[in-house]
Amino acid sequence: MYRIAQKAILVKLAQMGEISIKINIADRVYPLKVNMEEEEVIRKAAKLINDRIKEYQETYAVRDKQDLLSMCALHYATITINNEKSIVSEHTQVAEQVSKLDQLLADFFSK
Repeated sequence: MYRIAQKAILVKLAQMGEISIKINIADRVYPLKVNMEEEEVIRKAAKLINDRIKEYQETYAVRDKQDLLSMCALHYATITINNEKSIVSEHTQVAEQVSKLDQLLADFFSK
């Protein structure tokens, strides 16, 4: 019985940080339950998507929301992939530099 009560308390504590918000994307409202810390990020993400949709509407004269959302998804997926490549490259460079430094230290202390 104690474990069940403990589990219920943990679930309640986890939910205390949740809030209900409504996000508008492409003229559709989505009700969400999010952690309070995530709200700002989610609202900014929705704004970025809506701004990109507006830009595509003006640039390409596309009106179909599905096409606009697909173009947004492709845009942000491309950015994500490029960022991942950049991070992998940076990690590789850092690992190489650490390896060189390690070798220099090993050489220094072995004298």
